[in-house]
Amino acid sequence: MNEKAKTSIGDTDSSKEDGNQPMGTPYEKDVVAWAREQAALLRAGKLASIDIEHIAEEIEDVGKSEQREFANRMAVLLAHLLKWQWQPERRGTSWQTTIRVQRAAIGRRLRKTPSLKPMLHDEDWISDMWGDARQQAAKEMKIGMAMLPENCPWSMTDALSESFFPD
Repeated sequence: MNEKAKTSIGDTDSSKEDGNQPMGTPYEKDVVAWAREQAALLRAGKLASIDIEHIAEEIEDVGKSEQREFANRMAVLLAHLLKWQWQPERRGTSWQTTIRVQRAAIGRRLRKTPSLKPMLHDEDWISDMWGDARQQAAKEMKIGMAMLPENCPWSMTDALSESFFPD
């Protein structure tokens, strides 16, 4: 992007920013174009021209997205640990690989986003994520959820341990 394009978004040719500059592309019309424009405004220091409310929502959504990915990976891991425990006759390299891949991905996520670690001790979060894991495991094993433990039988430390495979 050239220098003129970076500074022309939201500019009204006046040298003073007064908050009356045009917004450019509306958030609701094209979020990608809007995001580029907002980044250019921020970099140009045109703070009165930025869409503060939508920027705040987008920043919050980044955190929520990280939390969702973390919860999804944990649910997949726990579902496979359930399957490992409940169907020993079906254990194989595929399940073992899925368990190892999820553990590695979760470990990377925790290193890159350490603020996720407290979730591993949050009973409400664990309960929600465990519900997802139970549902997934029950569906894949073709059994009723009532057959599976209502609460996670393993600590999150055990579940994430490379050497842990429940019997």
